[in-house]
Amino acid sequence: MSLDERNVLSVLPREIDRAQLIRGVAEAARSAARVIAKAPAQQRTHALVAIAEAIGRHGPAILAANARDVAAAREAGVTPALLDRLRLDDQRVAGLARAVADIAAAPEILGRVERVETRPNGLEIQRVRIPLGVIAMIYEARPNVTTDAAALCLKAGNACILRGGREALDSNRALLAAVQDGLTSAGLPVEAVQLVPTTDREAIAELVRLEDLIDLCIPRGGEGLIRYVAEHARVPVIKHYKGVCHIFVHAAADVDLALAIIENAKVQRPGVCNAVETVLIDRPIAAQLVPRLVARLTPAVELRGDDEVRRLGGAAVRAATEDDWYAEYLDLILAVRVVDGLPAAIAHIERYGSSHTESIVTADRDAGERFVREVDSSTVMINASTRFADGGELGLGAEIGISTTRLHAYGPMGAEGLTTTKFVVRGTGQIRS
Repeated sequence: MSLDERNVLSVLPREIDRAQLIRGVAEAARSAARVIAKAPAQQRTHALVAIAEAIGRHGPAILAANARDVAAAREAGVTPALLDRLRLDDQRVAGLARAVADIAAAPEILGRVERVETRPNGLEIQRVRIPLGVIAMIYEARPNVTTDAAALCLKAGNACILRGGREALDSNRALLAAVQDGLTSAGLPVEAVQLVPTTDREAIAELVRLEDLIDLCIPRGGEGLIRYVAEHARVPVIKHYKGVCHIFVHAAADVDLALAIIENAKVQRPGVCNAVETVLIDRPIAAQLVPRLVARLTPAVELRGDDEVRRLGGAAVRAATEDDWYAEYLDLILAVRVVDGLPAAIAHIERYGSSHTESIVTADRDAGERFVREVDSSTVMINASTRFADGGELGLGAEIGISTTRLHAYGPMGAEGLTTTKFVVRGTGQIRS
């Protein structure tokens, strides 16, 4: 069955008004959010533990559903990168359950006091963590987002509405069944986690217009999807359009270390947003590094270089164009450029980067600290693979998305990014004069 045919199966019957149905989903989520926000931490933790256990029990059904999705996607000719994101196996399903269990075990966020101050008039002022409310998650062929988003939203006391891509339709339904089993066992409303019942793109526009019911939208996927959401939304949107990640190999770098970091950042999983897309090489080290980089990565990785990289690397390196410096390949393609020192590397990142993740490889502490200080991307690293720009790897338990918009959250977002704060004021009868 083709993806188009599967989409037809998920389109709403004509007699049902799409806007009315989407609004009904959001209204149910709003009601559930009030319950989740008031639920004790122990009850929400119980639900998360039960969801993790249910994912394990539902494993065979999840894998069978995913096999149908993968077969349809392969028949439709989707890219290898998308297939990799879509595909589940026993290890990945176990990883989904483990991520939910890790979120359950993380410290409680709600009610955490961020600031205490006593004013001269005796008023005690606190800022306290509270949920955002209802989160809309819009994503493509990433079944892991279904359970990660559900768990993170519940941890933060929110309800969520999930709209996955048609490529993962059966997988998402099977995962939702496990999530709702866990909610039921904890005595919480299943409407706290819902799937939009159609994969029509128009349903996204309906959902993100509901400013009276949706508190935040987080799109995850290709640039086209994210721009579509941002253009139609009346609710706040957390987004990043591209992951054009850079590694700068400084003149003081250990070449073996640099090669290992670059290979990991490009090859380990090229179809994700934290894979490196451009390597910048300090001119004094280029003659030593470029030939070894070519030998190590080709022919598995297609290298596109400037004139100096082509001179040093030979016929295995294709000529880079201006577009290559802006490119998020999400594939085994790497742009390579020789630059004149740290200021030139920073200038390149400022011009072509996407504020996602940048790394410097250097043994010079001062150079590393200058790079960290002057590069304003959401994640900046010294001597590490860009692949660590991930909520789980950065200690957030799991990741609901990455923000490059600076407002509210910047970089990988975990459960804390799904909360805000309110002021609590305690007095003894003070009045304002």
